Amino acid sequence: MSAYDKDGAAVYEKDKVGSSDDVSPSRYETNEHDVEAQPGQNPLLRKLKNRHMQMIAIGGSIGAGLFIGSGGALYNGGPGSLTIDFIIVGVMMLMTVNALGELAVMYPVNGAFFTYSARFIDPSWGFAMGWNYAMSWLVVFPFELIAASITIRFWTGNDNDDSATVSDGVWIAVFLVIIIFVNVFGIRGYGEVEFVLGTIKVIAVIGFILAGIIINCGGVPTDTRGYIGAAYWHAPQQAFKNGFKGFCSVFVTAAFAFAGTELVGLAAAEADNPRKTLPKATKQVFWRVSLFYVVSLFILGLIIKSDDPLLSKASGANSKYSPFVRAFQEANIKVLPSIMNAVITLSVISVANSCTFGSTRTLQALAMHGMAPKWFSKVDKHGRPWVAMIFALAFGFIAFIRLSPKGGEVFDWLLALSGLSSFFTWGSICLAHICYRRAWKLAGRGLDELPFAAMFGVTGSWIGFLLNVLCLIASFYVALYPVGGPNLDAEGFFKSYLAGPIVILFFVGHKIYTRTFKFGVNLSTVDVDHGRRELNLGEEMEAERAAYKAMPFWKKVWNFWF
Repeated sequence: MSAYDKDGAAVYEKDKVGSSDDVSPSRYETNEHDVEAQPGQNPLLRKLKNRHMQMIAIGGSIGAGLFIGSGGALYNGGPGSLTIDFIIVGVMMLMTVNALGELAVMYPVNGAFFTYSARFIDPSWGFAMGWNYAMSWLVVFPFELIAASITIRFWTGNDNDDSATVSDGVWIAVFLVIIIFVNVFGIRGYGEVEFVLGTIKVIAVIGFILAGIIINCGGVPTDTRGYIGAAYWHAPQQAFKNGFKGFCSVFVTAAFAFAGTELVGLAAAEADNPRKTLPKATKQVFWRVSLFYVVSLFILGLIIKSDDPLLSKASGANSKYSPFVRAFQEANIKVLPSIMNAVITLSVISVANSCTFGSTRTLQALAMHGMAPKWFSKVDKHGRPWVAMIFALAFGFIAFIRLSPKGGEVFDWLLALSGLSSFFTWGSICLAHICYRRAWKLAGRGLDELPFAAMFGVTGSWIGFLLNVLCLIASFYVALYPVGGPNLDAEGFFKSYLAGPIVILFFVGHKIYTRTFKFGVNLSTVDVDHGRRELNLGEEMEAERAAYKAMPFWKKVWNFWF
């Protein structure tokens, strides 16, 4: 039984659950569509503390996209394109996560992304977004296991598995066992691992920035280049390589690097106090964007040449060619390349851990709404969605296919399923927030009733949505006319843009299955109180506002950004 009726209207609407005037708070706290209140259903446990949420927000998605993929982006687009594109995508993410923060504080429900789309945009679009998101994490998981195994080659000196002393398959098995072990401890295990690994990544990036400044200023005795300054932003390296095509190509890398930023919203259902922790966590995105991405990549473009031929190999998991590793090698610093590679290995393991979290929670929520097989909804007494978890972990064994002669080709097509997933997810979040604000206004509610309002409001969501659309257009252009590749290559195009047709297939398929051919939700009938964990916040919010008004100006500025 789907949580949406045959006419495509969400059951969240007033005509399904009654008006907000005649329903008590307890009704919402135990409504039948809340995964935590299903009869006979074990709840997902709320064990993520403030420190977990903060580190998931700051360092959760820092991985191969930043540490390795940025090398290929630097080679194709130059340091100017690299810095500007990451700023653009960073602004988009700042707007998106703020919109998500407002929605997740109001409705901290499992499977947040697709439920918001289904509730405020269209049920079929929510179905497509849910499966798009779950599928992307499922196929990325074995890729991350392979990536982790390949990073080990940095120390073995082997470029391929055939010459390796220890097969990549052994390392894949080791890392798969580690991820399985972490999942045994449920949400608390995920939170603790992300806290530790996130802390390591943050320290590593800050250390790289400081070391990069010293290298650029000629402060490393072993570096024969001396003072570098902005020399690598000028010919022959060029700040903007390959013109507009090179500029557009960096968007794809930037999107991959930021993928997973939205996990802080998905974790809201298992946070012990989302109203307190989520606003702080969403604000941390600004600092992650500016410090850990933009500043580190700007420094990177100053200390390594964009025409370094080894950077062209910096893709996937070839950490030996990581620009962060290459920067230390070029400076003739002996120890730091190995330390940086170790950080990359841990980062990839962290992303693999996030893969299982993202896919299992989304599959479990899809099942609860009748959009996936019912057995995925099962949760054990420790709060683990165990069927979905076993299914997601089983995908890890697909990594061993990569060891076969044709394995690379198989994986290219699997990864194509997730290529544009992030743009669809982020754009839908922004659009859902815009529709939600409209529904909130139509219900006669004011902004002063929101427990947390996005820093940039609806305007920020429109900016985020339009930037997502522009990134999709840029990705489409590069898929048709790739940098350095044949134009109008059908195979290359679909490997780059396969996620687009898949999303459309899910959307149209659900429309046909439910026999609903209208698009959109009647926002005037949406019950905006349904799904809220806390309803009676009037006195508490008034006290908070009074305390805010009494703050000095500097502290108000601090609270806005922190």
